[in-house]
Amino acid sequence: MSTLAPISLAELTAAAELQTRVDRKYVLTRAQAGTVLRDLAPDTRVLEIDGTRAMAYESVYFDTRDLLSYRMAAHARRRRFKLRTRSYVDSATSFLEMKTRGARSTTVKERIEYDPAHRDVLTEEGREYADAALDGLGIPEPERLELLPTLVTRYRRRTLYLPASGSRATVDTDLSWESDDGTTILRPDLAIIETKSGSRISEVDRLLWGHGHRPDRISKFGTGLAALRPDLPANKWARVLRRHFGV
Repeated sequence: MSTLAPISLAELTAAAELQTRVDRKYVLTRAQAGTVLRDLAPDTRVLEIDGTRAMAYESVYFDTRDLLSYRMAAHARRRRFKLRTRSYVDSATSFLEMKTRGARSTTVKERIEYDPAHRDVLTEEGREYADAALDGLGIPEPERLELLPTLVTRYRRRTLYLPASGSRATVDTDLSWESDDGTTILRPDLAIIETKSGSRISEVDRLLWGHGHRPDRISKFGTGLAALRPDLPANKWARVLRRHFGV
């Protein structure tokens, strides 16, 4: 990908601000990903900010002691939530994000700016933001929930723009997961490719299919916590856990 032309964040947002999109995720080895990405069209462009293409990300996920958020996801509850801080390490900026799924299976992700120094705690403002979102989801007395940092994920992300279809794809590498007790899983040998396209199948999907890869069911939060905690219910992610985490 080093030979591909760069694209700025402003250009990418203007060219590929997909309002209605289909997301597909694929888990590959780094070697497999390299083989696929060598076949990208020469007009593919790579997001570049201040000369950097592989952006460092860190996410801190918050959950209750009995893992309410995790269990809602693992059992595919119709109403569920995911609360995290997402930090863009290179630019030293952070956001507190709440992702919810409502009664009509609609997914909503909202976020507020957050102090990077407090990315692993819920400040008073952060707690008010979370409680309002949980109340809107119909969770009773959200202020009574004890929300604690439960999982930290870290990785490097490259973002691709495909001009022919106006679609995007991300490639995440140098993946790691760390639980609240310090137990860590490092998977530098893996890559997670996520395609984000509109009504047309993206070129990256076609490339992956042509190389024999099919979409996987994976969540960095859910799959990572299940890999760290084999005692948790995880049928939803069983295939990925068996193939890539030995669980």
